[in-house]
Amino acid sequence: MSEPVSTADRHHYEQACDQAIAMCDGNLRSTIKALIMANEYLENEVHELQAAISCGCAPVGLAKSDAA
Repeated sequence: MSEPVSTADRHHYEQACDQAIAMCDGNLRSTIKALIMANEYLENEVHELQAAISCGCAPVGLAKSDAA
């Protein structure tokens, strides 16, 4: 099972929610839509990185850290 969320983490999440809502002028539907779009973008980035790594084309930043 997952560990309980600490009070500090909860506060961080509350602040992040407030910030996201404020960025969308208080419109909760727009906030959810923006977060879904951001999540899809990040998922796509992960898939692209996984594909690059699987064919031996590690991104420059990863290649440098592996060489050290």
